[in-house]
Amino acid sequence: MSRQREKVRFASGDTTCAAWHYPGTNGGCAIMAGGTAVTKEPASDLFARRFHDAGFAVLAIDYRRFGESGGAPRQVVRFDDQLADWQAAIDFAAGLPDVDPGGISLWGFSLSGGHVFRVAADNPRLASVIAQSPLVDGRAVAPNALRSMTPLALLRLFGRAVADALGGLLGRPPLLVPTAGVRGAVASLTTPDAMDGDRALDPDHRYPDWDRTVAARIALRIGGYRPGLHAPRTRCPLLVVVCDQDRTALPGPAVEAARNAPDAEVLHLEGGHYAPFLEAHEEAVAAEIAFLYKHLARTNGAPGGGDLT
Repeated sequence: MSRQREKVRFASGDTTCAAWHYPGTNGGCAIMAGGTAVTKEPASDLFARRFHDAGFAVLAIDYRRFGESGGAPRQVVRFDDQLADWQAAIDFAAGLPDVDPGGISLWGFSLSGGHVFRVAADNPRLASVIAQSPLVDGRAVAPNALRSMTPLALLRLFGRAVADALGGLLGRPPLLVPTAGVRGAVASLTTPDAMDGDRALDPDHRYPDWDRTVAARIALRIGGYRPGLHAPRTRCPLLVVVCDQDRTALPGPAVEAARNAPDAEVLHLEGGHYAPFLEAHEEAVAAEIAFLYKHLARTNGAPGGGDLT
């Protein structure tokens, strides 16, 4: 893959974000980002290669404070900053020589799949948006996440989250927790399919530098994050990919958000949160490439072209 892509950086806020740029041939570009603390390689490599083979440029990004991007303190999720990183990535992609500014699409997974609702609402000229296993309503999914924790683990997580949030106000280093763990562990998620992440995103252990931790304060904030409420303002074509046995993001809120969007379609897949990377990968990637190409053609007249199979 190294011969097909180049490392680039773009400014966002007071720092820079790192990204992989795969040059395209058809004028379209998919900007990609993963879920909580998932860096650009495990988040995007499996899909980016296929999008690139189909002729699309790809810009796979690390949010600030994660991966190879700048920013401190590290491993801290701040929703507004990540939304700003999306906007900076759109502006950067529009200036790439292989990208038609009218052919830019977004692809987000899990937490990023929720972000793209808000970003699309603010960018009606996007060619299309794909929200894969999206977390669109923290208020809806939080009770399910809490039920997956033991009472002791829940108390310890929230105690650590409060200490982390207060420490952040005082300039102390973040208190980190694993992004996923088994029931009883003090982790950001202990839903039944949360532990599929390593098998789905890094089955061959190719990403030793991927830090699978996040600042504990996210536990205090995720329940109030509801990007799906922006669905009615999402004017560009939207593909919502839901996994019918998803116990992490839950399919119901994503389907409801799609119903509220003016131009949305829903792809149902069998499996849990990570099914698009596992048993349902071929079905997911084929549908997503067809969707990207259909709306690139509608927007831009499909200059050039790639192999859609």
